[in-house]
Amino acid sequence: MHRLLLPVILLALLAIAGMAAGAIWSGMGDITLGLHGWIALGLGVFFSLLIGGGLMALVFFSSRRGYDDKAVPRRDDMPDRH
Repeated sequence: MHRLLLPVILLALLAIAGMAAGAIWSGMGDITLGLHGWIALGLGVFFSLLIGGGLMALVFFSSRRGYDDKAVPRRDDMPDRH
């Protein structure tokens, strides 16, 4: 039951965000977007996804290569200096 709760909550939040975006988009009324606006919107979405995907790839690569391992050992791992 607990494993199903998180995806259900996330899908509900996604649905709420989609409905809010749809309501705002349809409530804009007579605003039109010209060719340059569509090009800017498309490029903005494309580069946002590209940067997001690239950063996620760097996180995955860093984790797989061990770059995220601890740099300084914990206090209980250190030998006594008495």
